[in-house]
Amino acid sequence: MDMPLPTQTLPVSQLLSRKRSVFRFAPDAQARQAIAQVLGLVDLPELSFEGDITPEQRGDLKLTGRLQARAVQSCIVTLAPVQALVETGVLRRYLSDFELPEGDEAEIPEDDTAEPLPGQIDLAAVAIEALALALPEYPRAPGAELGAREFPAPDAAPEASPPKPLAGLAALMARKPGDSEA
Repeated sequence: MDMPLPTQTLPVSQLLSRKRSVFRFAPDAQARQAIAQVLGLVDLPELSFEGDITPEQRGDLKLTGRLQARAVQSCIVTLAPVQALVETGVLRRYLSDFELPEGDEAEIPEDDTAEPLPGQIDLAAVAIEALALALPEYPRAPGAELGAREFPAPDAAPEASPPKPLAGLAALMARKPGDSEA
């Protein structure tokens, strides 16, 4: 059963009228379970995101925050649970004059912290995105190793003909009823 993701929105109109707005997002166990499900985690025992949002020139906003989490992922080798501790800074700049690139071959902007100024900022969505980006891509349990694979050198002579998995089938089919097995 899919659980809805948590939200914690702040209206931009109120944020622009203040000098500084302090926030804290700390979802309850049920919300963390929904986040864990979306991110493919085994568990998400802890998650907190706090910081501030300050207005800047020309009606822009700057979000600066700190994300802390304890997540449990599956090892990519053994599928055993692997704990990950995440502590990372988060920076988002919401620009009133930001234009999304258009066309089939649009260039990606160098500044990946800049986004268009929305009508409201969803702190939960920002936290979930930051967590997804900060988690280890290939978690491994201690001592878990992939087996070494050996390939012949490019100039090595080819092996004798490879084994044929169905070679014994022809012999079985050639047997007549009543032939004894040796």
